[in-house]
Amino acid sequence: MVAKPFWTGHLKLSLVTCAVSMIPATTQGGRIVFHTVNRRTGHRVLARYVDARTQAPVPDDALVMGYERTDGQYVLLEDAELEAVALDSTHVIEIEKFVGADDIGWIWYDTPHYLMPDDAIGAEAFAVIREAMQRTGTRGIGRLVLYRREHAVLLEPRESGLVVWTLRYGTDVHGPGHYVPEQGKITPDAHLADRLKNLIERETQPWSRAMIADPVQERLKQMIAGERKKTKSRPRHGPGGQVSDREHGPTAPENSGRTGKKADGPSDGPSGGHSGSSSGALRGAPGGDPGGGPGGAPRGRSSGRARGRAAREGGPGVVTMTQALRARLRTARKERGR
Repeated sequence: MVAKPFWTGHLKLSLVTCAVSMIPATTQGGRIVFHTVNRRTGHRVLARYVDARTQAPVPDDALVMGYERTDGQYVLLEDAELEAVALDSTHVIEIEKFVGADDIGWIWYDTPHYLMPDDAIGAEAFAVIREAMQRTGTRGIGRLVLYRREHAVLLEPRESGLVVWTLRYGTDVHGPGHYVPEQGKITPDAHLADRLKNLIERETQPWSRAMIADPVQERLKQMIAGERKKTKSRPRHGPGGQVSDREHGPTAPENSGRTGKKADGPSDGPSGGHSGSSSGALRGAPGGDPGGGPGGAPRGRSSGRARGRAAREGGPGVVTMTQALRARLRTARKERGR
């Protein structure tokens, strides 16, 4: 997908002017992006500006840029005032000076952008400016307002276009004197240097962007894909921890396939009690009767209609129906013992 220009204006060199547009040369679109989410609701959390003292939310129309003075007060500047300071460089890149291609060190380069002609009429003037710098081995220096701030920029010919580098200001770069050892203070071991030289020669390869792949991003993608699979395979649970009927349909007896009996049919044995293959909805119920059959299933005749209703309802209804049946069976045993 072709990136859309985020800046349009004019490139000017003396009397030569052409319409141009610019897009960032770098992107973070392939990176994993996280949002802050409310754990309880699953909704995204929005950030708002609040007053540092009153903690009251500040509406957008009340926001203004300010510079803090030494006495703690602020000098307020409106957007129109800030734009007026750098008005000339807002929509025009005027090349003011030229430097040798290798005169500026890498530490001054900040962010690259691709510059291209914006229409067919200006394409010839654009090509003339690029070709002139290419033949003289120079780079152009100018100024441009980007990201609400004026930047010094360097224009570098690259293939059929120009690369516009924003440059760091002199106050933004530390000198190497206090950080890099001076040449001659340290004498390297010649034998060790030769061994490392041989190692470097063996490991030297042609440049490829695969050399700087981000392993953290790949691991995050695998982790998110794994969680997505778990979410799809995880059954939905209704009240009481029972599996929702919408996922797996009505609850059926656990071993009805082994007995060949219908879910709502009686499962009485020859002696009038439950056979060993009683309904799973009854057999696995918590708090089983100590005098019951295998797995806590009660002995004696139970209602097939009640068991079928319990199997169809699922959830807490299964437990409630089982307790009711146990109460009825206990009452019946007491009556038989009289």
